[in-house]
Amino acid sequence: MNITAPIFHDEAKAQAHIEASRWPNGVTCPHCGSDHVRRMGGKTQAGMFLCNDCRDKFTCRTGTVMERSHVPLHKWLLATHIMAASKKGMSAKQMERMLGVTYKTAWFLCHRIREAMDGANPTAPLGGPGKTVEADETWVGGKARNRAFRKPAAKKIVLTLVERGGYARSFHIPNINSKTLKGLIYTNVDRKSDLMTDMGHGYSMMRYHFNSHGVVEHQRRQYVDGNKHDNTAENFFSIFKRGVIGTYHHMSEAHLGRYLAEFDLRANTRDMSDGERAAAILEGGIGRRLTYRRTGQLAA
Repeated sequence: MNITAPIFHDEAKAQAHIEASRWPNGVTCPHCGSDHVRRMGGKTQAGMFLCNDCRDKFTCRTGTVMERSHVPLHKWLLATHIMAASKKGMSAKQMERMLGVTYKTAWFLCHRIREAMDGANPTAPLGGPGKTVEADETWVGGKARNRAFRKPAAKKIVLTLVERGGYARSFHIPNINSKTLKGLIYTNVDRKSDLMTDMGHGYSMMRYHFNSHGVVEHQRRQYVDGNKHDNTAENFFSIFKRGVIGTYHHMSEAHLGRYLAEFDLRANTRDMSDGERAAAILEGGIGRRLTYRRTGQLAA
């Protein structure tokens, strides 16, 4: 989709686009689910609907990440499309310049879109019979030698599970011990899968719980042994690290989960066009809410 399209510049067309996307079979009330609704008239109630059953008013923003936002809908659509199309992410400063809003608005807008991305990610267990899932972890954070004065932020650990040819799912974890890894892997990976990991001690007992457990010994410079490797997860980390280094520079611990959801979503929709991905993000934002208070202190 071209960013010069009318929905990115015309508020009425943006509203009609969102309404058609959310209610393709007719408008229904987000409060009670009734289809006995009518569009309200007048300048002060433009874009509003009234439910004839519960008597509540609502708009296409109600019950989505856009609720109570004062940002125009056409800017919401443009920001969503930009983030959907940016393989290595889009900084809030760049979004501020492109949308013509304040940095605080751009920062909050980006995080709400990431919340919608999280909602668009699949939740079913990864893998299954005849399928292979890779598990690997990495560290996120700066190096002391790259700082002239200030100490770098504490490094954070990220675990990513990737089904070969399928979906990715990432988590911010406090440590790499067996209890932490088992809890996440057992919950998110089908036990009939073939699991591939490195030689980390946290994975030592996995062979008893999955169809098979392949291991590569990175310490001995072994990266591939036939079908045994975790290179798919490493490829995910390479793109994620490019986003950290080249776009965001720093990801605070409070918001790391939403950044991970952003990169998961783009990996999971890699076969979609940018327009299809943006549409999936809009759908993922239904039923989700992120308030400024929940985001905590303004951070990267």
